[in-house]
Amino acid sequence: MDARKGSQAHDLIGFVGLRAHATAVGLLQLSIELVRAGVLDQEAITRIKQAIFDDLALSRPYSLPQAEFERTTRLRLDRLFSGEEKLAHDESMPPPR
Repeated sequence: MDARKGSQAHDLIGFVGLRAHATAVGLLQLSIELVRAGVLDQEAITRIKQAIFDDLALSRPYSLPQAEFERTTRLRLDRLFSGEEKLAHDESMPPPR
């Protein structure tokens, strides 16, 4: 998805209120189930994580260096999709818009 379309999708999702934890938990579970069923491969999961990262990058706090944001966000996405980390709010990250 190009940056302009990504920005538009980011705004539309925010307007509908889909930034809830329940939505994220559902996406993670759906992804796990589709991998188990053989519908999604690792390349598809990588594209899903990239789409999530791209959207999160639109609201990166300027106080957080880009390299640090990228490193920690990608690590957390990897851990979430592998089941190693549970979805919880990190006090060091800004609350969702």
